[in-house]
Amino acid sequence: MNNYFNLQIGEEEKEKVLANIHSSISFSGANVWILACAIIIASVGLNVNSTAVVIGAMLISPLMAPIVGSGFALAMFDFALLRKSLKNLLISTLIGLLVSFLYFLLTPFKEAQSEILARTSPNIYDVLIAFSGGLVGVIAVTRVEKGNPIPGVAIATALMPPLCTAGYGLATGNFSFFGGALFLYAINCVFICIATYFIVKLLKYPSIGFVDAKREKKVRNWITFITVLMIVPSVFFAYQFIQQQRFQEKVKLYVQKEFESKGNTIVYQKTNYTSPATLRTIELAFLNKKFTAKEIEEENKKLEGLGLPNTKLIIRQDSAFLAEASTKKIANNEVDNARSALISDLNSKVARYSFQTDNLYKEASSIFPELTSISVAKQEIFTKTDSTTVIPVGFYQSEKPFTKENEETLRKWLEAKLKVDTIEIYRR
Repeated sequence: MNNYFNLQIGEEEKEKVLANIHSSISFSGANVWILACAIIIASVGLNVNSTAVVIGAMLISPLMAPIVGSGFALAMFDFALLRKSLKNLLISTLIGLLVSFLYFLLTPFKEAQSEILARTSPNIYDVLIAFSGGLVGVIAVTRVEKGNPIPGVAIATALMPPLCTAGYGLATGNFSFFGGALFLYAINCVFICIATYFIVKLLKYPSIGFVDAKREKKVRNWITFITVLMIVPSVFFAYQFIQQQRFQEKVKLYVQKEFESKGNTIVYQKTNYTSPATLRTIELAFLNKKFTAKEIEEENKKLEGLGLPNTKLIIRQDSAFLAEASTKKIANNEVDNARSALISDLNSKVARYSFQTDNLYKEASSIFPELTSISVAKQEIFTKTDSTTVIPVGFYQSEKPFTKENEETLRKWLEAKLKVDTIEIYRR
């Protein structure tokens, strides 16, 4: 039974593992080029919101080597290796910030996409991912057969995207993004290092030289201090994240129950979740439903009873905003099928029964000065055979009746102008 949990089975020789660690932590030559290219790829992926590109950057990034090297150095009290690992980690971090900062400074497209937003709010779950990923990574590093875990660890722990997001925050002057992304990067670095420390201790890698109990205790105290320093704010952020998710669920239930279940089509919805001490808002706009000030006030009174205290409902009803929101909704196929079909049918009827008549009167009156008004349309004609015919019809007004010659000239001009084979002309 003990063999199931025995990490010595399949373990690589310790000397070979340490030799690989020493050779991989150096950032010079090819490693610097690989790092810079990985940063550019990750920045482009974040910029265009491509998950596949971001994953590709994670896989080729060499950032994890100095972090694992730091964990080995702490566990073995190899302070020369620790200094070298931390120095190279600092250099690679600064290169990452600089290259991503320059990319986002120069790119014309600076909108924060979901791939960027996902790296700005770390919490305790990121600690668990980093620690678990670090455990898997260092176990794989110490195996004779490395297997598949290494690429998976690179994707799970995601060192490159938060570093590039921090560069985005610097380039755009958004220091909350910069701080959140850099904290996520720090969480990943610290807990991969701590996970490495535990596995190296478990595998009983030998200490470098003599280490007294006092110095060993000092190292453990620093590890504990840094761990607590990372975990405490992460737990707080996780609590905020859970509260926000609960708020969003309550908003979704409220909107569905009070509006969508009654047949109202929502063309715009925005929820602003802030700290409990600050007023939160729910913004809605409807396709055709109009609310009075009293109805909006009554809806706001319902919110606290539905578990949404300190929240204000704002209903946008200005026509310009509604037109823009409706257009976007239709373009994104978010309006229900029945309404989409109705809109499509109306558009086709408008196209069937109308003409493009820009400058029609201006041009006609230059030919016929006595003309006072003119209008054209396509008229549907019904017959006994239950079939219909659509014919172009024109109506005009003039100071005095047109002669037959003038009316014929007007008819021929309209046929050429409207590009039709024939048109009926009548005086109103």
